[in-house]
Amino acid sequence: MRRCEFYEKIDLNRVRCTLCPHYCTLSENQSGLCFGRKNINGELMPVNYEKALTIADDPIEKKPLYHFHPGSMIVSVAQHGCNLRCPFCQNYDISQTYRDTPSLPVDGLYNIIRKKKRDSVAFTYTEPLMWYEYILDFGVKYSHEIQIVLVTNGTINEEPLRKIVPYIKAVNVDLKSFNKDFYRDELKGDLETVKRSIRIFSEEKVHIEVTHLLLPGKTDDEREFHDMIEFIASVSPKIPFHISRYFPNYKYSLSPTPLDRMTKLYKIAGKKLEYVYLGNVAGEWFSDTLCPKCKTLLVSRDGYNTLNSLKEPECFNCKEKINIIL
Repeated sequence: MRRCEFYEKIDLNRVRCTLCPHYCTLSENQSGLCFGRKNINGELMPVNYEKALTIADDPIEKKPLYHFHPGSMIVSVAQHGCNLRCPFCQNYDISQTYRDTPSLPVDGLYNIIRKKKRDSVAFTYTEPLMWYEYILDFGVKYSHEIQIVLVTNGTINEEPLRKIVPYIKAVNVDLKSFNKDFYRDELKGDLETVKRSIRIFSEEKVHIEVTHLLLPGKTDDEREFHDMIEFIASVSPKIPFHISRYFPNYKYSLSPTPLDRMTKLYKIAGKKLEYVYLGNVAGEWFSDTLCPKCKTLLVSRDGYNTLNSLKEPECFNCKEKINIIL
């Protein structure tokens, strides 16, 4: 079995994982918080390596990525596990547990992608960065042919992120809150780590979009939301921002996010960011891409049906440059 990339030995029997800010210290046969890394004979091993739980063919908009080859299809693949403990997780049945599955070598994944006639793959549904070695090995071997996308919570240490980022073409980062206490107490995460990851993706010229799930009474505070928008705009006002509507799931039984709250925060975000979208909301105009300068309709969306009118990454009406990869 392949060894993990980032860990250190404490003594003969214990190791410390250095992949993410949890820094799990593991005794013999103990697994980390993410379920995917285990101390075996005094070495940290990625027990989830090659363990693909699910493979699907998805519209790119489902990730959601609206500015990365709009209207295209992408192969989506996931493993088990996650390094956060979100009580509202939509995929808790695979993210909050371990399941053994048959092996899928990186060559096998490549063959599946090519058989489907796709040229991109999304590591998604759970937390892909906890599948670190598998994605890294796939990237080293195939990123010159296959565009790699991550749908991630961004909770990873700087050194491993900088090592893998050259193989990544696009990401959607789930910025779950702008309250450090909420991140720590409810999610078992760290806000500053996620902010740093967003900055690094941007610095390294990875196409980045950000999603924020609007939890009533939890992540919809206007002052915190305003600070979040200021932060994203400080990285780049051209980052597409998705505000997603919450529905009850897993351990949360809050009422769905009120639509008037969604639209109010949508307008706040639009004052600083050029591209803002509402997710899990009926009404196709919330998903349309408009020119930030002249408001010409450039890409229309009705569910996952996409009509892209762009031939070049610029508005055909006023010639404004559009942050989009066609």
